Amino acid sequence: MAADTAGARLEQRWRGILSVHARTVCEIDRVLHPHGLCASDFEVLDVLVSGTPDGPGVPCRVQDIAERVHLSQSALSRLLGRLEREGLLERTVCREDRRGVWVSPTVRGRELYALVRPLQREVLSRTLTTD
Repeated sequence: MAADTAGARLEQRWRGILSVHARTVCEIDRVLHPHGLCASDFEVLDVLVSGTPDGPGVPCRVQDIAERVHLSQSALSRLLGRLEREGLLERTVCREDRRGVWVSPTVRGRELYALVRPLQREVLSRTLTTD
């Protein structure tokens, strides 16, 4: 009986987490949409601009981005292609390993990130702060 109660509490907490996540992502999508971005776009730009383990502004390998964002490899590849077409990032082939690809934000990508970062942070503050 106690195990059922503990399991029900865990399930209730899990559903609460999913609900907060869904509301937060939807709100981020809503505030970024006028700027041509969605939450996943911002997440990738955030990794690229705010820094990797090697430091801020250092080009990042696609594999390293994949480890930090919540997208499948194919979804990430499509997103990177779209952001590149929009002039927000550039990809270059790694000289040491021709299979590797480096990704870095363009000036336009950095400027857009700086513009929308306060919007994303405001959503996080509003949706994740508990009184």
